[in-house]
Amino acid sequence: MSTDRDKALVVLSGGQDSTTCLYWAIDRFGPANVSSITFDYGQKHRIELECAREVATVAGVPNVCLPIDTFAALGGDALTDTAVPVSNGVDEETELPVTFVAGRNLIFLTFAAAYAYRHGARHLVTGVAQTDYSGYPDCREETMAALQLAITLGMDREFTIHTPLMHRTKKETVDLAVQLGALEAMALTHTCYNGQRPPCGECQACRLRARGFAEAGVHDPLLDI
Repeated sequence: MSTDRDKALVVLSGGQDSTTCLYWAIDRFGPANVSSITFDYGQKHRIELECAREVATVAGVPNVCLPIDTFAALGGDALTDTAVPVSNGVDEETELPVTFVAGRNLIFLTFAAAYAYRHGARHLVTGVAQTDYSGYPDCREETMAALQLAITLGMDREFTIHTPLMHRTKKETVDLAVQLGALEAMALTHTCYNGQRPPCGECQACRLRARGFAEAGVHDPLLDI
C-alpha cells in the first residue's frame, strides 16, 4: 500500500525535458503514485497546455492545469510578451536571455508544493537543468536546494525536489528518454520558442533540441508530425 511518501507530482510543461522527467518519475515511483501539474501562466503559445495533456494521457497519469496568469500581466519577456529573436538575445538590463521569465520556476514549484500538500504527495519533480545552456538562475542546483528548504519550512511538511536532468547534457537527456521508453511521447511535445509544430528549427530551443538528438544518434519523432 502506497503512502504520501511514495507519491510524486511532476511539473509538466509539455516539453522535452518535463516529459522525460515524467517517465523518470513513473519508473522510480510507479505509475499509480505519479500525477502531473501544468501551469497556464499566460504563455503566448497555448499549444504547451495541449501537449502536456496529451503527454500525460499517453503516459497514463492524471494531469491538472492551474491558471496563474500574473506573468502575462508582468510582461517583459519573450515567452509572454515580446518577440523571440533567433539568437535568443540577452536583456540589456538583466544580462539574461530574453526568454527568462523571472520567478517562474520558483512560483511553479511553490504552487506545486501547495497542490501536493493537499493531495498527499511529498516528491516534486521538475526538468530544470544547469547544463541546458540557457543560463536561467532559477534552474540552478543551489536554487532548488534553497527552495526545497523554504517550502519544507513554510508548509511544515518534508518535501523533496527531484531534478533528474540537473547535470545532464541534451544528448544525455535524449539517452535517458530512450532508456525510459519516453521516445514515443516525444512526438507529442512542444519545445519551439516560436510556438511551431513541427519546430521552426531556428530558435535557441529548437537548436538545442536538435543538437541533443543528433549527438545521441536518435531521430526526433517530433519531426514526423
